[in-house]
Amino acid sequence: MKIHCGMKPFKCSQCDRCFSQSGNLQRHLMIHSDEKAFKCTQCDRCFSQSGNLQRHMMIHSGEKPFKCAQCDKSFNTVGNLNTHMRIHSGVKPFKCTQCDRCFIQSGSLQYHMMIHSGVKPFKCTQCDKRFRTAGNLNSHVPIHSGLKPFKCTQCDKSFRRAGNLNNHVRIHSGVKPFRCTKCDKCFTRMESVLHHNRSFHSDLPHK
Repeated sequence: MKIHCGMKPFKCSQCDRCFSQSGNLQRHLMIHSDEKAFKCTQCDRCFSQSGNLQRHMMIHSGEKPFKCAQCDKSFNTVGNLNTHMRIHSGVKPFKCTQCDRCFIQSGSLQYHMMIHSGVKPFKCTQCDKRFRTAGNLNSHVPIHSGLKPFKCTQCDKSFRRAGNLNNHVRIHSGVKPFRCTKCDKCFTRMESVLHHNRSFHSDLPHK
């Protein structure tokens, strides 16, 4: 009857959440206690709720039951599907308070806000450079180690970044995706288009 009448007599002692059933309160309390009783059998991840474990297990199984009705993409959670659907609808509910930019995901907004704040939380341990994302930091670190993990399969060249490898591979494939808007010339890299424009089209400033 408590569910039907809206009563929630079981209150959390750690926050202001209330529940209609004691079992729901007990599951909630695991969040505060850091107790993670539900362990993945495929890796060392543990979870405080069985539902979170079930969603995690889809990563191992590859199961993606939530399918987009407008394209062939599928997702392992309904939340990821809902986020994806904004691409089709054009809805961007997360608006920057400092400018007029809007975003599909809250994470994209948070990253964008660092541009305004100047916050760069990821610091290189080898020098004083800082970065806005862990990915940018990871791309920077091989400069110090000398590692070049991205190797071309068609020659013996290696690169620190995947993007540099992708640019290089076009030399072998002959693909030239960057086209000059002033003439018919195409190039393997955008930098080559910019150099071409400065060199051969006089209406653009020289540097």
